[in-house]
Amino acid sequence: MSNMMRDSQIMAQIKDENLGYMSDMALELAQMAEDTGLATLAYLFRMAALEASTANSELNEPDDLPHQITSH
Repeated sequence: MSNMMRDSQIMAQIKDENLGYMSDMALELAQMAEDTGLATLAYLFRMAALEASTANSELNEPDDLPHQITSH
């Protein structure tokens, strides 16, 4: 049982890092697009970065709550 809990925590941590990376990456691409004069593309990348960072903070919220075992 504790093994599954640990695995899901590790998965959440990996997902966290990936979303953080995606957010940073999208912002970098947005900057590059802006420099090249591609405003629309820059806008899309900024939206993607926002999406990734929002998803990231939503993942982190349940940690503040008492841990309840839910069946998936």
